[in-house]
Amino acid sequence: MTDSTARRVTANLSLTLDGRYTGPGGPADMGAILPYATTEVARGHLTRIWESATTAVLGRRNAEGFLGFWPTVAVDENADPRDRGYAKWLVDAEKVVFSTTLTAAPWERTRLVNAPAADVVTDLKAVGSGDILVNSSASIIKALLAADLLDRLYLMICPEITGGGPRLFDDGLPASRWRLTHHETGELGELAVVYERVR
Repeated sequence: MTDSTARRVTANLSLTLDGRYTGPGGPADMGAILPYATTEVARGHLTRIWESATTAVLGRRNAEGFLGFWPTVAVDENADPRDRGYAKWLVDAEKVVFSTTLTAAPWERTRLVNAPAADVVTDLKAVGSGDILVNSSASIIKALLAADLLDRLYLMICPEITGGGPRLFDDGLPASRWRLTHHETGELGELAVVYERVR
């Protein structure tokens, strides 16, 4: 893309059938999502999310968790090629990490920000090229939904109900309409969907 105003803001998140991104046990309660993270459909979805992105936006918790995992995948010749592709992209991409506590960037090519997500992403849209991917960071995705700044949603729907835990789509979001542009169902009943914001 050469037109800087054409940068799309995309977001990726896995959800349960009842709309939760973690279970009732808190951020580490991923038991309803992890069984579906390495299926064929999930790995194809993982490739889809980063192919046109040049900037990764992360919350502090994800940035630290990803740092402990993905760089090792990037250099693991035995890893699934789709996992390695994503890992290499993430290591090499420009990264923007939201944090109120970090004092030093946890990755190379990373800058820390402590400002409203909508303001930071609006500034990112004004420069550079390629998609801006908010990667599995629900608090940032929620803020961008509230500001109507998301152009595309990549969702993995896992066929489980947790009965508790935080939801992505909280009450009070502005009304919006989305167009389904991709859907794929896996052998375990997981569903990969891509929605484009209709403006």
